[in-house]
Formats: sequence, structure tokens, C-alpha cells
Amino acid sequence: MNKDRASLELSKEEMKTYGTHVVDAIVEHYHTQNNKLPVAKESREEMDSLFLEEAPENGSKPLDVLNFVLKKVMTNSTDMSHPKSYSFVPGPSNYISVMADALATGFNIFSGGWVASPAAAELEIITIQWLLKIFGFPQKKGGGIFTSGGSMANLTALTTARRIKCGEDFSKAIIYLSDQAHSSNIKAIRVLGFKKEQIRIIPTDIEFKFAINKLKNCIAKDKLEGLHPFCLIATSGTTNTGTIDPISELAAICKKEDIWFHIDGAYGAAAILSPKGKQLLKGIEKADSLTVDPHKWFFQPYEMGCLLIRNHKHLSHTFTEKPEYLRDIEGNTSEINFYDHGIQLTRRFRALKFYMSLKTYGLKEFRNAITYNIDLAEEVEALLRASKYWQVVFPATLAIINFRFNPIEKKHSKKELDAINQYISEKVVSSRKALLVTTVLHGKTVLRMCLINPRTTLEDVKETLALCEEFASERV
Repeated sequence: MNKDRASLELSKEEMKTYGTHVVDAIVEHYHTQNNKLPVAKESREEMDSLFLEEAPENGSKPLDVLNFVLKKVMTNSTDMSHPKSYSFVPGPSNYISVMADALATGFNIFSGGWVASPAAAELEIITIQWLLKIFGFPQKKGGGIFTSGGSMANLTALTTARRIKCGEDFSKAIIYLSDQAHSSNIKAIRVLGFKKEQIRIIPTDIEFKFAINKLKNCIAKDKLEGLHPFCLIATSGTTNTGTIDPISELAAICKKEDIWFHIDGAYGAAAILSPKGKQLLKGIEKADSLTVDPHKWFFQPYEMGCLLIRNHKHLSHTFTEKPEYLRDIEGNTSEINFYDHGIQLTRRFRALKFYMSLKTYGLKEFRNAITYNIDLAEEVEALLRASKYWQVVFPATLAIINFRFNPIEKKHSKKELDAINQYISEKVVSSRKALLVTTVLHGKTVLRMCLINPRTTLEDVKETLALCEEFASERV
């Protein structure tokens, strides 16, 4: 045996021991995370003092490296799955999907083409079919692809829209979105090479919904000027407020004007599994394309986004390339090569975690969890309205609630209230007891809670509000 050969391997027993330690650490994290502080706030200097070094020429014992990572890396990362992690969009994962990810990574399955991994491709086809049915998209004609997240799903959708509606020349193409659309859409538009003059950001109304009349006026003006309206981006569940744009009205406009209708449902689309959400999301099936983020409200670990599309041929017509080195792995038309449906050639096996968690828990458990989240936000709204300290700035919508400290007996100015609520957020985050940050609505600094974690209880929220009131008392 050549002793100089680099195998990058451990013995079977070493692998079993190492793997047991990893699984034990994950299980312990799941079992104890509710009792830990969710927020990490270390500085760059503090992180450099822990990790900054030259790449080691010689290795260390595997368990020594693992223990260092568990003690120094995992403890210095904010826990987005914590019950008191309310900000941005939390990531309340599930253990089955975590283990599925370990399997997909451990077997190192390439999920780009059928020949390389027919089972992986089939599971992606099947789980995409499940989602098409959930959202009312045509199951035979429709299709989709799993992506790294909503940003890549939106980029894939807009690339497809441009190809189908504009062909090679998009110099006069105009795209429409509201001032509440997610920033990933603007980023995608820039990546695709559109100029600032080709983007129309339509103001929203008092409820933060797409202003229909302003949109119609804008489209009419652009057409009169010889421009080409080609795509409209609506949102089902804005990040700020959970607001759903008037989907059916927007769909009718897009149909009349021959505009590609994309819905960014990365946050809120999953609410369709609940009775209230399904009612609010009526018309979502009319979209040409829809972004959904399973790593948000479908309770999957990062990274997992998804693009659904009414006509799967639009994806293949946009992304298929035929280099010589892939000519031997082309199958028949039913054997989908997902590298022909999106940007990535090399793709990890994302479908497995979604498949295994749905098979294990069933849609009913997902429905119950989402329904609980929506109901919890409404309970929190009622709690806030019954308090003399809090003002609801925007009502509970798809499990998001916006509010601010504004005690009845005090007559604070807007500037004072903005400063107090900003102070509350900063102190709460500094305490590390909860992740609660601000946003701005109608020019007011407000506190925002996103309550999509099924482990978050009303008692968790009450404790956090009590903490907020404690800090507020320092400023009033």
C-alpha cells in the first residue's frame, strides 16, 4: 500500500463514532434550544480572535475539530429556529428534513440529470407535482424546479418571462412591481441587465397593496410611448406586513395586456394550506409563475426555494443547452434533466428533505402548524389591543403583526415614539433573549413579529412583550 496516497478517509469505526457525535449534537440542540438565548451578537474582532489563522498544513483529530466547531461556531450563530426568533422570516426547520439533508449530502447525489440519479429526478418531479396541485396549477402542463431560495426562484422566473415575452431583444421591455416587493426581485432585475428606466415601482395603497389604478395608468402611458410591458411581479405575503396583493385583479390586467404574471409567494404562499390562507390567496393559480420558499413556512432547513410554472416547456425553452459533453446522457422527454429547467448544472438533492418530511408527517400536520401560526398572530393582536401600552400599526396578516409602544396616558410625539421603539428593539436584541427588530410603516418605526414557528407559544410572546415594556420604562 502506498503510504503517500491521500485517501481523505476515516475507518468505519471512526466514521460511526464521529457520526454519532454529530447526530447527538443535533438532537441535543433540538431538545434544548427553547432554553437557550437565540441571538448572537459577536463583533468581527471577536470572531477573528477565535478563527483567524493560516490554513493548517497538518490535520487535527476529527473529534477535536468537531468539538471546537460545536463550542465556538454553533454557539455564535443566531438561532432562527428559536421560539423567540421573531424577525425577518424565521426558519423553523424539522428533524426529519435535517436527516434527509444528511443522507442527500452523505451519498453525494447529483440531482442535475436523469441518468446520473433517476430516483432524485423522479422525487423532484413528484414533489413538484404535489405543489402544483396544492396551488391549483395544471399538473400535466405545469412544472417547476427547486432552487437555493426565493432569490434564485425569482431570478429563474424573470429570466423565463424575458425569454418567452421578449425573445432576444428586451431593449423596450418594462417590468412592474410594487414598493413592497421583496428586494430579491430588484436584484434579479439588475442581474438580468435591465436599466433603471425599464423598472416601474408602483406605489401601494394604505393597506400596502398594489395600487390598481396607478398600475393601469402606468401601463397605458408606457404603451403610448412605444414601450413593451412584459412582466408584472405581485406578492402574496409581503415581508413587511404579510399583505397579499389583489391577485385576481392583477391577473385580469396581465391577461388583457399580454403581460407575464409572476407571484412572489416566497413568504406567504404556503398559507394556502390553512382555511384562512386559502381564502386570502384566491386567484394564485392564475399566475404564469409562482415562487414558494419551502425553507420558510413549509418548515424545511436552508436552502430550499421553489419555482412553479404553468407551462414546463417555458423552462426548458429558456435554459436548455446542448454541450458535447452531455450528449450521451439525454433521455426521452419524460425523463427530466433539471439542469435544463434552471440556472444550475450541478444541483444538490433538495427534493429529498421535502419528500421525506411530507411522507413522515403528512400534509395534515403542515396544515395544522400553519393554521396555528395564523391563529397565534391574531391572538397576539387581540392581546396588544387590550393593552394600554401598545398600538397595533398593521393588523395580523399571514402570521405577521406590526405594533409599537405608545402608552395611552402619555402624549409622545412621533419622533419620540420612533426613538422609544428603536431603543426597545436594540435593548431586546442586546439582551439576546429574543430577536425582535423594527421596520418602517407609513413613516413610523414599528416592531414586527413574524410568528411562523409552530413551537412559539403565546406565553413566549407575553414574556417578550414584558421585556419590551421593561426597556420602554427606561425611556418614558
